[in-house]
Parts: sequence; structure tokens; C-alpha cells
Amino acid sequence: MKEAPVRWRAWLIGIALVILSCGFTPYNNIKLLNSPVAGGHFPLASFACLLLLLLAINPLLSALRTSWRLHLHEILLIWSMVTVATGIAYTGLMRTFIINITTWEWMQTGGGHFRQTLTPLFPDSLFPRDPQILNDLYRGMEGALDLGWWDVFWRIPWGYWTGPLIWWFLFIALVYMAMVGMVGVFSHQWIENEKMNFPLLRVPEVLCEEAEKGTLWSFLLHRYFLVGMTIPFCLHLLNGLNTYFPQVPQIPTLILAQPYIPKEGLLSGFYKLKIHIYPAFIGFAFLASKQVSFSLWSFFLLGGLLPGLLQLFGWQLPAAALGTTFGPVISKVEEMQMVGAFAVFFLFILWLAREHLRLLFRSVFKGKPPVDEHHGFMAPRPALLLFSAGFSGMVCWLILCGMDFFATVSFLCISFMLQLVASRLICQGGLPYFTLVLAPSDGFLAFLDTRLIAPASLYLGIIVQKMTFLDLRESLMPSLFHSSKLSDGSTPRSRFLLGIVTAVAVGLAVSFVSMLVLYYKFGINSLPDEWAVETTRRVHENVGNLLNHPEEPKSWSMLFTIVGGVVMAVLALGYHLFIWWPVHPIGYLVTYSSAMQILWFGFFVGWLCNTLVLRYGGVTLFREVRRLFIGLVVGDMVMAMAWLIVGLFTPVSYHVLPL
Repeated sequence: MKEAPVRWRAWLIGIALVILSCGFTPYNNIKLLNSPVAGGHFPLASFACLLLLLLAINPLLSALRTSWRLHLHEILLIWSMVTVATGIAYTGLMRTFIINITTWEWMQTGGGHFRQTLTPLFPDSLFPRDPQILNDLYRGMEGALDLGWWDVFWRIPWGYWTGPLIWWFLFIALVYMAMVGMVGVFSHQWIENEKMNFPLLRVPEVLCEEAEKGTLWSFLLHRYFLVGMTIPFCLHLLNGLNTYFPQVPQIPTLILAQPYIPKEGLLSGFYKLKIHIYPAFIGFAFLASKQVSFSLWSFFLLGGLLPGLLQLFGWQLPAAALGTTFGPVISKVEEMQMVGAFAVFFLFILWLAREHLRLLFRSVFKGKPPVDEHHGFMAPRPALLLFSAGFSGMVCWLILCGMDFFATVSFLCISFMLQLVASRLICQGGLPYFTLVLAPSDGFLAFLDTRLIAPASLYLGIIVQKMTFLDLRESLMPSLFHSSKLSDGSTPRSRFLLGIVTAVAVGLAVSFVSMLVLYYKFGINSLPDEWAVETTRRVHENVGNLLNHPEEPKSWSMLFTIVGGVVMAVLALGYHLFIWWPVHPIGYLVTYSSAMQILWFGFFVGWLCNTLVLRYGGVTLFREVRRLFIGLVVGDMVMAMAWLIVGLFTPVSYHVLPL
């Protein structure tokens, strides 16, 4: 049966939901400290829109006229549009964007010499410098607390922000252009050639498919689904009520291993181990492949043995051996293994795609058409040209702003390498929540004398890194890969892509306006988001320290980088050459990720259930029991939405999912 075309009404509904979600996100996440509207790569806003469409809007449209009903790919388009946009509104970009471009002047990081050294090297309009403008931004506009939102909006000096916005939005547009192009290049390979599983998409796909067949209500009322949904419902009902009424008993969802683990010895790495219980994460782990879910939690636990082993061998590695780093959570020099591991796994991705890339380059340089029809929202050939244009534009932008050519190209190559590998990890592993251990710049700083890097190159590269390439909790590229997978089979494919691009553009504009109005009304320093201010200030301080006190190459960092590369090479070769190989290489990439401190137990339980069901019940029972684990996901998300609504009217809020 031929798929019905995606109509413009779906695009309009998607844009309306994007505007509402992005406009609401800063106030909800920052001022109210409510459950994040996005919060990861299975966004709460997207799921809320999905339920609204399936349970309310579609039945209403069907009652009015059957042809008005939204079909499968129209609903998936709306899901994708909301997903790619809501991440931009918070941690994906806007949470630190305005703070990033104003901290230099406001905090006066690095002292006078630092500022005098860098100020002449950048265009005047690149960073806002007016003291009064910054004072209103950080302390709040005078009298703004007594004004309505629209009054604050009209009092903002928009003309002053025009210069910085033109510069930075041009750069961000080039970054997103390159990301869309890279997704288009690799989508066909991952979807068709490698048949990659996308566990985070199984819930929306299954619900939409059931709705398309007219069996959604029978699915939702199935006993397995109801059992699965009841578990998080009871859990979060009690714990949520306990937040507001302490006399209500609660069910612990956090167990500390500290009382049971010695602080010294072989198990010392597990001294701070935590067991987090999140039903949704157990559901995602069940929906992932057994090999992947097993690898994710097992490598995390194996990584915890390394500190104890180093102690047994008498290796006491001081924190100073790591030097200055800009990674979000890196704290020990042995974690530099991830530099080599990410680099080698990137080469492994290219090697797996070698035939696909060969045909692609042949079609570009020799004019030969691709052999097969492409999968994903964009054909590989125009995608490669789009990536090249975006990458070249970024190089020109950074050079024009003061960076060296070699530093610019090297920095961008490493940044996109990390983005691609992390996207593979999130999409294939089914990680709704992921954080990088290290930053793109950490590889440079480990191997180079910082005196060889020009001050402007070092500073601007670090700022751009913090802004667009560092925090992957709500990053754009994995969401683009998910959208590309969901577009497969839609017609016309260009309309699906147009919806995604429009959602990104509208989300960027609405998010900036919403965040700026929030800042001017309350003041950055008065808002309860110390993480954004402190981490950004620390980045500027570290740059100032490197400029004033250069560092030489770090031997221990280089050693562990090589170790990480060798281990990943062995894992990749074993995975590719031997059918019996028990682990997947991506498990090694999450060994030191702070996200796995939250996810590891859920993935252990999900893997265990998956293994037992398939072994003793086969595929038939697996398909039935799958409803239970989808119910775990749906139940967690429904309760998160319920408590988010309660949090709008109360001074405190209960968080179902991790921040």
C-alpha cells in the first residue's frame, strides 16, 4: 500500500508546537526548576505532543472528516520537529549561549592583560561590551519584575543585539548545516547497510503504527502494557506526594553503595557507586540489542576496577598529571583513554561505510548516479555538498574572527568526529541521556605545547566548543539521525526535511527571544541556574590560566590516549571478525561517562530481562512482553508530564527523570 503524502497541515501543527515548546522551555527549566521540557534524546515535550495527537487531535479530526486525520509519517514528522527544536532551547545551545558571549566582559576573566591581549583580535560586534546592557542582563532590567512579559520584550534594546546575533547566528547556521549534511551522508549506511537498531524510536513508532492500524486502544489496554505502566505510576505517585507531603511514604529510587564498599583497595573505584532506578531506562535497555545493552553496563563496571588496579601496582597518578582540561566531567588522567577510543572508533565507522563512501565520492567526482535509492531524509550526494559548504563556511568564519587556519581545521575535524561517534553511541545504544567525558580541545592540549597555539585561536575555539560541541544531553545531531530514520518511507521526502530545517530555524529564533526576555526580567545572577554561570566562567578562567601559564605536552595523558586507542582497535576487530564476540565496542566509549552512573543499573536490568525472555520464551513471547517495557517508558513519561503540570503551581517540583 502506497504511503499517503505528508501534507502541509502537519508542518503547520509542528511549527505551532515548536513555538509553544521553545517559548515555554527557558521559564519552565530555569525559573521554575521543573522537569526539563526536553531533558535528553527522548524529549518529554515530544512525547506529550505525540500523546496529544494520538489520543485527542486525531480522534477529533476523524470524527469531523476521515481525510483530515493525520497519518503515520505526519505524526512522526511533528515528533521530529519538536525533538530537534526543544534541545536548542536549553542545554543544546541556549542555556549557555548568551552567558558565553557576555562572560568575557562581565566577569573580566583572566585579568587586564588577558583582555588587552585578546580585545584587538576580534570584531567589535562579536562580543557585547556595553556595561549598562550587561548590567541589565545579569542583574535584571530596572522595574522588570513588575512588568508583564510583553512589556519586558518591548523594552529590550534589540538594536544593540543585532551585531552579535548576525555574527553568531551565521556561525550556528553553518554548524547546523554541516550537521544536517553529515547526517545525510551516513543515514543510508546506518539504516540500510548496517540495519542499525534505534531503540529510542521504538516507542513512538509502535504507538503510531498501532494508531495507523486502528488498534491503539487495544494495545494500551493489553494486560502487559497496563502492568508496565502501573509500576512507574505507583512509584512516582508515592514519591511525588512525598515531595509535597512528607508524611506519605516513599519508595527509594537511589541506593548508595558507599556503606558496602571499602575506600581503599581493588574495589575503591566503586566507593561512590550509585544505583538509580528509572523504569523508562529499563524499558529502553530492553528494546536495545542484547549485545549493546550488555556492553554498556559491563564496561562501566569494568572501568570502576581500574583505579583499584592502579593502586595495587603502586601507581599514584596526581591530578596535576591531567593538566588543564575542558571536558564536562573528566577528573582523572586514566580517563584520557577516551581520546584514543573515540578516534579509533571514528575510523571504524568510516571503514564500515567504505563502500558507501566510495560510491558517494564516485557519484560526486565522476558524475555517476548512486546505485540504490537512498534511505533517510536527504540523498547522500547533496548531503556531502551541504556538509562541505557548512564546514568551509565555519572555517572562513573562524579565520575571519582571528583563528589560525591549521588550528581551525583541526579543531572542527575533531569536533565533528566526536559528534558522529557520540551520535552513533546514542542512536545505537538507546541512551536517552548522555554526557561526554572530554572536550574536543583536550586532545590538542594533551599533545601540544600551548605556547604553539595563538591566543585568539585558543580562546575562540574554547568558546565555540562550549557553545555548540560540548554538552550532548540535548544535542542536535543525534536527534537529526533519529529524524532521518523516521522519515524513511515518507513522501515527499523533501517535505519531511523542510519540516526539520524549519523547526531548527524557528526553534533557534524563539528560544533566543524567550531566554533573553527571561534574563532581562529576572537577571542571570538571580536565576537558579548556577551550573550554567559557573561552568562558563570556569572555561574562561582556564583559558586565561593557559595564556598566562602555558603547559607542555603531558606524558601520562598521551600514554592513556594510546592505551585507549589500542583497546578500541582490539574491540572493533573482534566485533567485526568473530561472530561469537560477546561485547560491542561502543560499550567502551561510555566507561567514564557520568550518564552511565545513572543508566548502568537500568541497562543491567533491561539486558537481563531481554536475555531471559528470549532464551525461555522465544521471539513470540518477546513481542508480547515488549508491551510491558513500552508501558514502563510511557508510564514514566506520563507521570513526568503530570508532575510538571503540578510544578507550574507549586514552589517545589518533583522530578521523575534526571536533570
